[in-house]
Amino acid sequence: MRLLPSMNCHSQKLMVLTGAGLSTESGIPDYRSPSGAYSSGFKPITHQEFVRSSRARRRYWARSYAGWRRFIAAQPSAGHIALFSLEKVGRVNFMITQNVDRLHHRAGSNPLELHGTVYTVVCLNCGANLSRNSFQDKVKALNPKWASAIEHLEHGSPGSDKSFGMQQRPDGDIEIDEKFWEVDFTIPNCHQCGGMLKPDVVFFGDNVPKDRADLAMEAAKSCDAFLVLGSSLMTMSAFRLVRAAYEAKADIAIVNIGETRADDFTRLKINARVGEILPRVVEMGCLHIPCIG
Repeated sequence: MRLLPSMNCHSQKLMVLTGAGLSTESGIPDYRSPSGAYSSGFKPITHQEFVRSSRARRRYWARSYAGWRRFIAAQPSAGHIALFSLEKVGRVNFMITQNVDRLHHRAGSNPLELHGTVYTVVCLNCGANLSRNSFQDKVKALNPKWASAIEHLEHGSPGSDKSFGMQQRPDGDIEIDEKFWEVDFTIPNCHQCGGMLKPDVVFFGDNVPKDRADLAMEAAKSCDAFLVLGSSLMTMSAFRLVRAAYEAKADIAIVNIGETRADDFTRLKINARVGEILPRVVEMGCLHIPCIG
């Protein structure tokens, strides 16, 4: 992949940042698009809510447990695959993703996961971690009737007591009548210390771990071109990286549907789906950033 800035040279240190707009093309819902979770009134749990409220934790884990099977059924999109193709031929120097779904990994990539991943569960007390599949097994052992409920989710009557009031929403989320999880849902504790378990994800209201944030910032400041794919850059953890790259004189390009926080200083903005554009970039071998002025 070739980025052509005003000095008409090849990018040697291309940094790529991917966001939820890439995952939506695989069927995983987002928050901020017109059809995203925010538009239907859904608000994600915050770190503070998760830590202080056992009720909030039961709600989170019940919904997450119920939706896990559909979540892991998602497949990498054309955008994921095209990006890996660019990596294989050495066109990408450093890649970061805001996504927690590991679809990049399934396509062959190994990006820095800025906001962590739901595929790992961590103890907030001792730091021990376990795989999400192991956690799912523990939940099933503690809540055996839920296994049957999940099976009835797709085959039974939506909203019935047999399916615990669960209803599959069009965007893939799971709605569960609170009477079924408020009392009867048991959350596993840490197997080492009995502490509170949380997905290894940076929730809203939490901070990206310092070592991870520092690594990302170092890459942003040293790149000569920065490509944003499927992100509105509304979270500061992502926007600050693009701004740092811009201040370091890197060329900025964005492929995203809708406005982004960096539109004012981006030299190339393509308002389209990543899966429509990136395969063409692979085919052509270059992405031109126009000269301005």
